[in-house]
Amino acid sequence: MRIFSCLLILFLLGLAASESRAETCPFFTEAQLAGATRDDSWTLISNQDGRGCIFAGHAGDTLMLSVYRQPSADRAKELYETFRKTLGERMTLSAIPGLGEATHAGATSPSETKKAEAAVITLTGDYIVSIDLHKTGGPADPYILAPLSALAVQAIKNTGKSSERFGSCEWLSAADAAGFLDESTLTLQRTGANSCLMYDGAANTLMVAVTAVASETVMTMKNRPGGCQHVPLPEFGKEAFGEHSCKSGNTNAVSIHVWKNGREAWIVFAPTKPHPESGSVNRLKDVAARVYGKL
Repeated sequence: MRIFSCLLILFLLGLAASESRAETCPFFTEAQLAGATRDDSWTLISNQDGRGCIFAGHAGDTLMLSVYRQPSADRAKELYETFRKTLGERMTLSAIPGLGEATHAGATSPSETKKAEAAVITLTGDYIVSIDLHKTGGPADPYILAPLSALAVQAIKNTGKSSERFGSCEWLSAADAAGFLDESTLTLQRTGANSCLMYDGAANTLMVAVTAVASETVMTMKNRPGGCQHVPLPEFGKEAFGEHSCKSGNTNAVSIHVWKNGREAWIVFAPTKPHPESGSVNRLKDVAARVYGKL
């Protein structure tokens, strides 16, 4: 459960922190992608805050590269096995020797045209490299696995360029865990230049995601009806608000949105079960104040 909780949060952080149009992919270029796939229509649409890249093709195809870093090689192996089993539920996988410490690749059945997919997943040290191609209007041809594997080789060479690291982050510090997380089992993860994640052994999580957004967008979010209790927080400006006691999703979570200088910060505490701080944003405001000061 700890792995899946953390992965879900990382996914949400990726959505919140992605730029609308990234300039470069740190793991391989559009030209390298075009050369490997013999298709020069690929366009980079996001670098996922330095943790991966999303490319779009002319026919509506999507290629997603994800680079996952773990605090240790053992944790990476554990996560790799989880990914492999999940991917194996969608397609038949084959091992590819000589690529990383372990690599599996596969494609969906030729009869599958609505959700056609080809994928390569590689374990290398404390990193996992995943390349996933989603096809539209036709099956995933198994020939594509060789080009995808070649791209995985290139990405492995550049895993050190990932924005992800452990032990420090611009937006959170270990001191922010007080009152929220078990400090004796704490992991602090910089999930990107604009996002941080901190969690304990029970998968209780504190996170921050920062994204460029207009003030009007945040005001719309503040004023929208929803299944959570909204709390205005004028001490952080007219845009700021908190949410708690949600009726769906993680009903124990609390969050705060603050905006300054063209950027919004989303601060979230997501415990795995009811917590003394679940029904109020009062304590989370201390964390929000420190984040707000850095915007």
